[in-house]
Amino acid sequence: MKQELFTLVALSLAFSASAWAQAKTNPEAKSAQEQELLKLSRTKWRWMSERKVDSLSALFHDDAVFVHMGGTMARSQELEVIRSGGIHYKHAEIHEASVKFIGSTAIVLNRIRLDAVVGGNEVSNPFVVTEVYVQQNGAWKLGSLSFTRLLQ
Repeated sequence: MKQELFTLVALSLAFSASAWAQAKTNPEAKSAQEQELLKLSRTKWRWMSERKVDSLSALFHDDAVFVHMGGTMARSQELEVIRSGGIHYKHAEIHEASVKFIGSTAIVLNRIRLDAVVGGNEVSNPFVVTEVYVQQNGAWKLGSLSFTRLLQ
């Protein structure tokens, strides 16, 4: 039973990754709004690696949620864990990125390899990271950041 469940999950991930890869478009063909969100996402990764908490604080929506492998955090908890170095996002190597719009909401998917220090331990993991942005007063705010570890 466990083997069947594992096989089902692995196949689901494989089909999802294949569909995502097929949905990618030529970077030059992306709309200005898609390019804006992809640039904002890359900037967010840089701010996280540089621990620029003030910049991140302005980007994160007041009601934002963060989903990690070990649990979930509210905005204040995520900012504090970055400020304190509890998690140091050293480098996110972005392999693929896409944007999907639903009304005034943007969903950014990044397939990355994340190098980080978590609780004093250096780790490197492949993830699909889902970033949900909402427009608030004409600006994009990060409403959710979720890490899904890939099996490789």
